[in-house]
Amino acid sequence: MPLDLPFIWAALIAFAVLAYVVLDGFDLGVGILFPFVKGETNRDEMMNSVAPVWDGNETWLVLGGGGLFAVFPLAYSIIMSALYAPIILMLLGLIFRGVAFEFRWKTKRGQFLWDWAFAGGSIVATLAQGIALGALVQGIPVADRAYAGGWWDWLTPFSLLTAVALLVGYSLLGATWLIWKAEGHVQRRAYDVAFIAAPLTLLLIAVVSAWTPFLNSLYMSRWLAWPQFALVVPVPMAVLVAGFVLLKGLTERREVIPFVASLALFVLCFAGIGISFYPHLVPNSITIWEAAAPDNSLAFLLIGASVLVPMVLAYTAYSYWVFRGKVNSAGGYH
Repeated sequence: MPLDLPFIWAALIAFAVLAYVVLDGFDLGVGILFPFVKGETNRDEMMNSVAPVWDGNETWLVLGGGGLFAVFPLAYSIIMSALYAPIILMLLGLIFRGVAFEFRWKTKRGQFLWDWAFAGGSIVATLAQGIALGALVQGIPVADRAYAGGWWDWLTPFSLLTAVALLVGYSLLGATWLIWKAEGHVQRRAYDVAFIAAPLTLLLIAVVSAWTPFLNSLYMSRWLAWPQFALVVPVPMAVLVAGFVLLKGLTERREVIPFVASLALFVLCFAGIGISFYPHLVPNSITIWEAAAPDNSLAFLLIGASVLVPMVLAYTAYSYWVFRGKVNSAGGYH
């Protein structure tokens, strides 16, 4: 039986996007929280908690975007044409925050500028990701295998809602990461933020989830029609369980459980998006198999991916292991 190469590659790219969201989400969240924590020493501690891993986390974005370009060129051309503006904003935000990691330590007089570059870049990148996600979920008009919409189609009430939801969600990831990795004032401030962000994240998940089925009939039948409903209902039930564990962990002042529960919420939301989309890459327009490159190209690229992805996983795991433990403002771990 021949391998279904388009499906394998779709799963691989989905994994890369999920890895980017859960890994880069918390360090974007740390940047979002930067303005809410005062004091140079405290901000040093926040930045040091993600400094060893942030650039490795963004490897998954390169893999996801590059893989989409190489493996599903039709979908790439349509999605990029539709989302050109928010994607460019996201990249500019990531550039500013990346530069801030290097330059913030080089100046005292202008340090406040790089603090704002770090925070502003994180906020802009997150909002742009949320807008792009919302625009993709609500559907991209396609005619003759090309984007058929307008310049501003990505800017809608639903995409703005998903942008705000992602901003709050990343704030929750950043706060729970700091609860785990920081001590003293930074940890206490992170608890304060998490107690606000956690219920707000759950509320926004509920609002977005309730709105999504009404965007088109396919989503409606996938989530609310019988017998499909019986197959997908475990996902929202698992979200409720993860939300309960998160709130309980925060109430009991746990350090690791809130972060793990927050990651679980993102994984479950991603699974929900997958349920809504499958088998389309461009919702309601282009399927995985319609968008795929020729099988010989997919097979050739899969050989490289089978070597590259385990290597990325290995060095990612090793870096987190090396920099395990609490962090301080001097960049040390203990």
